[in-house]
Amino acid sequence: MGDPKGFMTTGRQGPTRRPVDVRLLDWKEVYEPFPAQSLEKQAGRCMDCGIPFCHNGCPLGNLIPEWNDLVYQADWQAASERLHATNNFPEFTGRLCPAPCETACVLGINADPVTIKQVEVEIVDRAWGEGWVTAQAAPRQTGKTVAVIGSGPAGLASAQQLARAGHTVAVYERADRIGGLLRYGIPEFKMEKRHLDRRLEQMQAEGVKFRSGVDVGTDITGQDLRRRYDAIVLAVGATAWRDLGIPGRELAGVYQAMEYLPGSNREQEGDIGAQHINAHGKHVVIIGGGDTGADCLGTAHRQGAASVTQLEIMPLPPESRPNAQPWPTYPMTYKVTSAHEEGGDRIYSVSTTHFVDDRTGQVKGLALTEVAFVNGTFEPVEGTAREIPADLVFLAMGFVGPERSPLLEQLGVEFDSRGNIVRDSSYMSTIDGVFVAGDAGRGQSLIVWAIAEGRSAASGVDQWLTGSTTLPAPIAPTVRPLVV
Repeated sequence: MGDPKGFMTTGRQGPTRRPVDVRLLDWKEVYEPFPAQSLEKQAGRCMDCGIPFCHNGCPLGNLIPEWNDLVYQADWQAASERLHATNNFPEFTGRLCPAPCETACVLGINADPVTIKQVEVEIVDRAWGEGWVTAQAAPRQTGKTVAVIGSGPAGLASAQQLARAGHTVAVYERADRIGGLLRYGIPEFKMEKRHLDRRLEQMQAEGVKFRSGVDVGTDITGQDLRRRYDAIVLAVGATAWRDLGIPGRELAGVYQAMEYLPGSNREQEGDIGAQHINAHGKHVVIIGGGDTGADCLGTAHRQGAASVTQLEIMPLPPESRPNAQPWPTYPMTYKVTSAHEEGGDRIYSVSTTHFVDDRTGQVKGLALTEVAFVNGTFEPVEGTAREIPADLVFLAMGFVGPERSPLLEQLGVEFDSRGNIVRDSSYMSTIDGVFVAGDAGRGQSLIVWAIAEGRSAASGVDQWLTGSTTLPAPIAPTVRPLVV
């Protein structure tokens, strides 16, 4: 414990966001640099609890009190080693994870929790800057081959672990670039893609082969994969989006969020004419109040939308932890992300009844009604129907499981009642040698769970291929509720 009185003498401090009128002019990350001396003080707020509940909050089991103490002592290199011992990609989680570790922080019972997420990202950014992050190639090869299908966080974590265990690993991705949702789902202002690119360079130096632009199941069949590789890891995500089957859904201008978000990322990659959906000068409505909706919100702001309105069927959440969600559980509270800070309106407890046609097949508005939760269902409130203008509508209502692709049919995997791929405690599907990691088996969840499951699936694969493993033991593969 670096500073025994740190949690009493130092208040919580986070990074400053760049001014809104400045950051809307570019796509760079929104936060200002955080001084190292200030961060060391923040790390000193860690109480080094006898039972660190932050471990329970973090699916990766990050050694949080250890690297907090090392940062307070200004031993940043040792802190980086502790951080990477449990997390392959802390520069991703430090930017994108909602930090369930912080809501489980013991200090958070009656005070502001430790800024764990900020300490994490500063450690790894310092590690990259100092050259401490290097390739960790396996000392010997096993002669076994593994195909990883999908290059999101679960697939990349699994591939890196397996390569470090000495297996020959190839990662297949149907998009033209590696990264999955990290590449084309997360806007640049939340995570600049240079962080992803340098991690991919490290993985290539460790022997991982990347095969982008390959639609497995069509360009190469599941049977071909089974002949070529000793094991397969399915990390295809939960990309089957939830739709809204109401009148007017077919109108021009109504899109799924993931039809919209990749375009701006492709534009930042330098692809000419990649952004086919542009919100400039338009009235935008986003249906869905989660992270994907906020990503659409920030993107529309940067494109110069005339107005942006975000709709949520759930009621306005409380600003503080509700009694029904006690510490150390993750509470559903009112949050103001950087995108919300930039403008736009949020309307809660409303449901869209139909899209309004401008008589040419183009959407011009939405018909809404307020709703109340009665006997387990949302019931319309009489006398609250109204219309709002909309030139563009983005559906950001979450995902319902993996797409039923030709590959999954060819492999013959089974699905559970929620539409996710069935797997056992070693992450193997019902097909021998075919493993499942991340949202494809868990359902839509957090990036930190994807990395944790990728690491766990790699342990299962290594054990199955060689009869033993030195990789971290797998966490139990549980199914979590869908995040809408």
